Amino acid sequence: MTQAIRSRLELAEHFRKLFETQKTSLTFSQKGLLDDSFHLNLEDLADESDHTSSAIEQSMRMRLRNREALYLKKIDAALTRIEEGTFGLCENCEEEIEMRRLEARPITSFCVSCKEDNERSETLHMDSRRPKSIGRLIKLA
Repeated sequence: MTQAIRSRLELAEHFRKLFETQKTSLTFSQKGLLDDSFHLNLEDLADESDHTSSAIEQSMRMRLRNREALYLKKIDAALTRIEEGTFGLCENCEEEIEMRRLEARPITSFCVSCKEDNERSETLHMDSRRPKSIGRLIKLA
């Protein structure tokens, strides 16, 4: 076995362990997805401000759970790429993704340049305006 293949297998094993740990953590944190934390207690809602605070809190918890569920899907996709032997390769250009990028964003499936190209092509926001920071220099002073 060549050094490059051995190194790639070690890399895949390292990230597989990381993903499985994160997946276990997220799975156990989501066991109570519909637990009492999502129910409003009528005794705590004495006035409108209490009701508003509870609704905002509930909305934030739900948003967090949705983000966790999305991240869990991305972990599953990364584990699939590990099984297929394509983890660490860019889905677009099929070049190796830099280790620094994988360490910063382990679930990524694009190299930096392909991700930047994708972001540039996403020219419109939901409100039909162009993003302010993509493809432009930002002057700080």
